[in-house]
Amino acid sequence: MDAFSSKDMAMRAQKKILSSMASKGSVQMFIDDTTSEILDELYRVSKEYTGNKSEAQKVIKDLVKIAVKIGVLFKNNRFNTEELGVATDFKKKLHMGAMTLISFYEVDFTFDKAVMSELLTDCRDLLLKLVNTHLTPKSHGRINHVFNHYSDPELLTKLYEPSSPFRPHLTKICKGLNKLVEDGTI
Repeated sequence: MDAFSSKDMAMRAQKKILSSMASKGSVQMFIDDTTSEILDELYRVSKEYTGNKSEAQKVIKDLVKIAVKIGVLFKNNRFNTEELGVATDFKKKLHMGAMTLISFYEVDFTFDKAVMSELLTDCRDLLLKLVNTHLTPKSHGRINHVFNHYSDPELLTKLYEPSSPFRPHLTKICKGLNKLVEDGTI
């Protein structure tokens, strides 16, 4: 028996097309201005931290590709009940991470790199569990790349140093995250 499904083929094509369009111009068609501004600041942080423009672009491109692919999976109702529970856990953990990031920013000298790094690592693990059977190992690698990059304790420490050149980026990131939290987006 042939296991051909036009719906599955259409979804694979949609994921492929959308992931290949992960440029700044095309991303703005799929995400709101606040999220776009946060991604721009994350790019600037990565670029300054690594000193490598192409690496910073790759991290953001990987982040966008993963977000788009997961969006396609949700749109096409590909997650079972257990996976939807994992998705809910991920959203709660992401919300907690955003609130913690904002709190560390607003209250001087409270930053704890271990706490922030652990929250990001937990988010990564939940996301990998969510997409385990839906995305390729290459996509799993993208998830690891993004989360390992931003959960780097050295990067986080530099980001939160009060006199750091990263501080203006952190200010804009937290302002954007605050807006997304208030809107109920995360």
